[in-house]
Amino acid sequence: MRFDHVGIATHDADQLTDLFGTLLDAPVAHREPFDGLDVRFLDLGNGYLELLEPTEDEGPVARSLDRSGPGVHHVAFATADVAAALDVARDHGIDLVDEEPRPGAWGHDVAFLHPESTGGVLVEFVEHE
Repeated sequence: MRFDHVGIATHDADQLTDLFGTLLDAPVAHREPFDGLDVRFLDLGNGYLELLEPTEDEGPVARSLDRSGPGVHHVAFATADVAAALDVARDHGIDLVDEEPRPGAWGHDVAFLHPESTGGVLVEFVEHE
């Protein structure tokens, strides 16, 4: 497994795209509307910043923004097999948000681990072939 990205919840993806694009020389590698969000991946060369701006008033990212304000939402790790990574987490007593992989942004299968089991960090597994 390797680092894939950090997801950042924001009310203004345009502003953060401009800021991190300039500050980190990080161009937009991918952008899509997904699950009530404007999702953008900025290429850092060794991983991505994923900017998550809700386009609807409901959903986990919108609730996170209401509860905690803008900032880091999750940390993601790339794996060749999300289902196998979930099995390892399950075997270690980690509480899962997703019992099975599900479709995620950029066409990848993903699954999340509950932050109560991972030191307060929402962890995402992202399947890369």
